[in-house]
Amino acid sequence: MPHPRAVSRRLLAVSSALVLIKSTVLALAPGAAAEPATPVAYPPGATATRFTGLAFDACTAPPAATLDAWRASSYRALAVYVSGANRTCRQPELTSSWVTKVSRLGWRLLPVHKGLQPPCGARPSDTKISRTPATARAQGTAAARQATDQAKTLGMLPGSALYNDIENYSQTDSGCRTAVLSYLSAWTKELHRTGYVSGVYMNLTLGARQLAAAYASTTYARPDALWIARYDDASSLTGWSGITDNAWAVHQRAKQYRGSHDERHGGVTVNVDSDRVDAPVATVAYPYTATGTDRAQARGGPSADAPVTTSYAAGAALRVVCQTPGSTVATTPVWDRLADGSYVSDHYVSTPSATGYSAPLPRCAQPFQVTAAHGLTERTGPGSGYAAAGSLPQGALAWVTCQRSGAKVRANTVWDRLDDGRYVTDQYVATPAAGAYSPPLPRC
Repeated sequence: MPHPRAVSRRLLAVSSALVLIKSTVLALAPGAAAEPATPVAYPPGATATRFTGLAFDACTAPPAATLDAWRASSYRALAVYVSGANRTCRQPELTSSWVTKVSRLGWRLLPVHKGLQPPCGARPSDTKISRTPATARAQGTAAARQATDQAKTLGMLPGSALYNDIENYSQTDSGCRTAVLSYLSAWTKELHRTGYVSGVYMNLTLGARQLAAAYASTTYARPDALWIARYDDASSLTGWSGITDNAWAVHQRAKQYRGSHDERHGGVTVNVDSDRVDAPVATVAYPYTATGTDRAQARGGPSADAPVTTSYAAGAALRVVCQTPGSTVATTPVWDRLADGSYVSDHYVSTPSATGYSAPLPRCAQPFQVTAAHGLTERTGPGSGYAAAGSLPQGALAWVTCQRSGAKVRANTVWDRLDDGRYVTDQYVATPAAGAYSPPLPRC
């Protein structure tokens, strides 16, 4: 994304066609057989983390001491440039220990890959995407692999959202458009294959509208989240000109609304861009220890009836990725999912709360895109006979916490319980196992 020490900001005087996506009544309906939704293959222990609030980005990741001082600000998340051929700023602070330290301070991280750029835009010196679609797709796959390799090195686990930074490009060059969309489609598919969530950063009028125009295309895989740049000092995540509010509608948006400027918090000044975020971010493991006099038993699910997979002596190190409700043990119904996919009752873990959830740990959930062309009805229970409680438009993320059997929809009896307690039929959600349960999601 633009920054004065890395990228010169330049506007192209190019008009762009408005995106017309039909608004419809949201009800059950069949989805497309091919793209745009592709399933995410989350491995055991994976969870997605969501952030809602103000974020900033600087060209170089600030020292942990700076971020400690900046807890006096309204920001609670920041973007970090983790990889890419066109990442220009040095990152001396960006290590796995830094990620752990700032995460424990309460910061959420938006990992950015600044790789190949459009063949008809960005800086002349940038390494560019090929105009040959097949080559562009191969480059997008390679970019995803580079980003995930670096994310893993930094301790950003599967379930993390990784954002591909695509700078301004001509909106009238059709071959360039095809190259960019082919590249980003392959980026998304490869991230999904390895269990990561796909994000894209683009200028609103010089890139994002073209991505939105392909929102329902059966040619290109659709990213899970969109982060736009529009320097109008308006931080709203709706009402984006040329992009309907039904696109990337459910915790899937971010906006960089103010460009380079100095801010001072806690006695420390940093040059930043400002962002409003309601979208997936990085997932990390938080270090805690096993407590109590008995060995803490790790189980295959968040229940005292689930089979034991291993046990931990008091004082043993535990890597907790998220928390979820389950059967009550002593004073708490909270269970901690470990990085290996097993569950330990929070009663036996050194988290701050003895009875409830503990910040900054997120709730366990794995998002998948809604495939229904006309949207999907949320219900109060696992069946079409239960009351409607809301709706999700096509391409929205269904944040699934567990699966259970329910009323049959077509030949599918699996229903997905969402993180708000509502249910949707799995028939129209892009989970990996069509018509069956999708590990590692637990049973409700």
